[in-house]
Amino acid sequence: MKPLLACLLLLALPLLAGTNEAALQEATSQGPREAPAETVTVPQLPEVAARAWALVDLETGEYLVGERADARLPMASTTKVMTGLVALEMIAEDGADLDEEVIVSAEAASYAIPAYSNVGLFAGDTLSVRELLMATLISSGDDAAYALAEHLGGGGGEAGVARFVAMMNEKAEEMGLRDTRFENPVGFDAENHHTTAGELARTTLEAYGHPEFAEIVGLGAASITTADREIPLQNTNELLYSYAPAIGVKTGTTPAAGPSLVSAALSGDESYVAVVLDDEDRFNDSAEALEYGFAAHDRRGVIREGERYAEAPVPYRRGEEIGLVAEGPVDELVGVGEPVEQRVEVVGELPPEARPGTRLGKVEAYVGGEKVGESPLVAGEGYEEASIFRKVWYTAGGIFD
Repeated sequence: MKPLLACLLLLALPLLAGTNEAALQEATSQGPREAPAETVTVPQLPEVAARAWALVDLETGEYLVGERADARLPMASTTKVMTGLVALEMIAEDGADLDEEVIVSAEAASYAIPAYSNVGLFAGDTLSVRELLMATLISSGDDAAYALAEHLGGGGGEAGVARFVAMMNEKAEEMGLRDTRFENPVGFDAENHHTTAGELARTTLEAYGHPEFAEIVGLGAASITTADREIPLQNTNELLYSYAPAIGVKTGTTPAAGPSLVSAALSGDESYVAVVLDDEDRFNDSAEALEYGFAAHDRRGVIREGERYAEAPVPYRRGEEIGLVAEGPVDELVGVGEPVEQRVEVVGELPPEARPGTRLGKVEAYVGGEKVGESPLVAGEGYEEASIFRKVWYTAGGIFD
């Protein structure tokens, strides 16, 4: 070894770790990145005349706006959202077939009279579970809902219905719905039959986890068939005919509950659920609430996959940096005018070598000051470990500087 190089090596070795560590600490001081301010007009809140209402994001369940959303109230036939949810969960868990046949009992057929919302079922009619679900959710058939509850509750007339209603209450408890309670599968007024606008929205989101539910409640019209006749079904949700983004879900009206509606709408990559309880103008008010959701919010990437959010010095390469990019995207519903910020953390000491994709930190996204998600930061390009000679020259340069 040449004398000069040997001397430099002896001088540099004790300082190699410390000198590089000092340089690497610069990587941890990345400041927050905030999107540039925009001039925006925030839409006015909708005027909803309901006794209680709520608007939530269908994708995430985030509560957006409402009034008295936690007030315990009767729910009328919006009850059938839970009826459909429990039925579909039982079918999924038991591996049963939606095309399984059910014979309508005399007890269920007794609800096919003008005093009830019904589709005109007769005792002895044979229909599939799917058809009973359709009649329950599209035309709000009490007779169909009772036939479905009897069958899935294990038969036995009212005993089967009682078992099914117990399962509805068990599901509400499992979901943490503290103010939701059922006494029947259709929504008849009863002392202990109630929910809140907020909890009914959560039930609806859970039901939308089943593709069959989404498909059925989005139908404006359909038909079911017995051995001797075809029964037309017309959806009671007028929004499906009058409001283009509407995709469901369920009406309800009783003397105690008043006119009520659970509705959902989809436009682009945004979707919302609105619940209005006891609202004489339920369809217009629901459309206005849903429109407010679209106007006041925007789903966008608060962290973009592959975007460079930080730089870090390559170990023992003076003046060389690698870009750190987001490993994956984070999309979030952002209110108009809400500030979006990214906060970056980089590891305190980079490894001696790294390949493209090596995780070296993270980027967190904040909307309105609240954290909404994060993504690992990875090396956009790799680097090899420095040789001993490069380390010596790097350290020696630091000494002489």
